[in-house]
Amino acid sequence: EVQLVESGGGSVQAGGSLRLSCAASGYAYGGYSLGWIRQAPGKEREGVAAIGDEGTTYYAEAVKGRFTISEDNVEKILYLEMNDLKPEDTAMYYCAADKWRLAKEVVKFSYRGQGTQVTVSS
Repeated sequence: EVQLVESGGGSVQAGGSLRLSCAASGYAYGGYSLGWIRQAPGKEREGVAAIGDEGTTYYAEAVKGRFTISEDNVEKILYLEMNDLKPEDTAMYYCAADKWRLAKEVVKFSYRGQGTQVTVSS
């Protein structure tokens, strides 16, 4: 069974940085697209960034140039480096995985972790 465990969330001031991590287990790392989604109170879930199994990357327009997704294939850890954070980035961030979907479909990925909270104050 696919398991995803996020860590690294917290509270920062606007302009600050955080790095989220996601430890993946329960499947062969290759063959899955991995990514991050977020959901703020009262808002719909949105895709943030993803790495497709085919090697493509996806970033939401709102985070391009500020967030960077990367992965450690040996340790099976997915990262999201978040810089120049803004109050509108405040949300619960979830790690997500899917065997069949493309990176740009990250919001529809089948597997999600429990989430880690990111709060950005102005």
